[in-house]
Amino acid sequence: MQESNIIVAISTPAGMGGIAVVRVSGKGCIEKVDSVFRSPEGKKLSEQKGYTVHFGSIVGNDSVLDEVLVSVFKAPHSFTGEDVVEISCHGSIYIQQSILQLLISEGAVLAKPGEFTQRAFLNGKMDLSQAESVADLIASSSAATHRLAMNQMRGGFSDKLKEIRTELLNFTSLIELELDFSEEDVEFANREKLKETAFYLCKHIAKLAESFSIGNAVKNGIPVAIIGETNAGKSTLLNLLLHEEKAIVSDIHGTTRDVIEDTINIKGLTFRLIDTAGIRDTLDEIESIGIERTFKKIEQASIVLWIVDAETANGHIEELGRKILPLTEGKKVILVFNKVDAISSDRKTEKEKLLEDEIPDRLFVSAKYQKGTDALEDMLVDAANIPDIGDQDVIVTNMRHYEALQNALEAIKRVSDGLDLNLSGDFIAQDIRECMHYLGEITGQISTDEILGNIFGRFCIGK
Repeated sequence: MQESNIIVAISTPAGMGGIAVVRVSGKGCIEKVDSVFRSPEGKKLSEQKGYTVHFGSIVGNDSVLDEVLVSVFKAPHSFTGEDVVEISCHGSIYIQQSILQLLISEGAVLAKPGEFTQRAFLNGKMDLSQAESVADLIASSSAATHRLAMNQMRGGFSDKLKEIRTELLNFTSLIELELDFSEEDVEFANREKLKETAFYLCKHIAKLAESFSIGNAVKNGIPVAIIGETNAGKSTLLNLLLHEEKAIVSDIHGTTRDVIEDTINIKGLTFRLIDTAGIRDTLDEIESIGIERTFKKIEQASIVLWIVDAETANGHIEELGRKILPLTEGKKVILVFNKVDAISSDRKTEKEKLLEDEIPDRLFVSAKYQKGTDALEDMLVDAANIPDIGDQDVIVTNMRHYEALQNALEAIKRVSDGLDLNLSGDFIAQDIRECMHYLGEITGQISTDEILGNIFGRFCIGK
């Protein structure tokens, strides 16, 4: 990327709307917009103060394209750290593209995906983990994902990493100072104190890494496999929870032959509902493949909704349980008796005893008559077991960050082991530097063009 370029892009979503925003950034961009902007008072944008908004017209080929509001931000007090101009125009696709093409004809270059945020990172306006959280904030689809992205963008994660790296820096300084005076046999670092510090750092890095299981579930949705025999009402229940006809519903057995997925937001949490092929013995080759995928989805899910036809349920489901339950170890299983409208109270009491020791969480519903689904949603939220996330909580949501933390954790464990074994200081210092390296990869203190290209290439154009 050539930072001398003036870049331009439409920052609002594609399509027609009430207004659209064309963003321009780079040294000289204010003067560039001045060449196509006409103010009723004849004022120049380049002569105005930063953080000001100005009314006028965009003019091309001696004709007015649109009446606009232009916001001016002057370096270094802008999102990118450079001079920035944002043109708010009417949302006509023709107007948007005309202004964009006009600025390109004046010498601006169309921005690449994420290039505005990349410049913010390169100009020190945010570190790499904060820059990545910008994309997460744009993609946030629930209160929980929004809260996590805002916390990270405000620097909560970065502050914790800075604290750990400062401890590591102090740690390695003492070790390396000893190496400088190795011939004098001088000990600057109290080994017991260093062991305490290594233990402290190991605990905090491990805590950050462990938070990924929560962060990943919140960010990508908690996978819920809906399983059961054919015609138990799995697809009907899926459609009811999603409030749309996502899956085909039929009295014919084996209608669902493949996996159907969609997401639902319940009380600020995103769940990925996975409707699977009904489990039964079949000679149909395609249906058999679908049933194999059902068992794979059970293994991949965090929560399993086992749907049972309450009308026909008997001791046979205990036999089926011997196939299913071994795959659910460590997962939350909810036994859902569907079609409760078709049985009496006495029979309901009888059904409640089925698998009561193996699956304590159970519920009676009628997907057909929309009964019991509110209670089922409450059970899903409880089963997710996501703790309340406060504004100050640091939760890791990014796989790249998680892998770097895992590597850093291995390095700091080697430091701790080295101190216990009384290894030479140069070995210990090397492991400390390696730990700092992996933490630096998260914040961008250690980065390569390949890493940056991979990260910012996933952004939308205009951000």
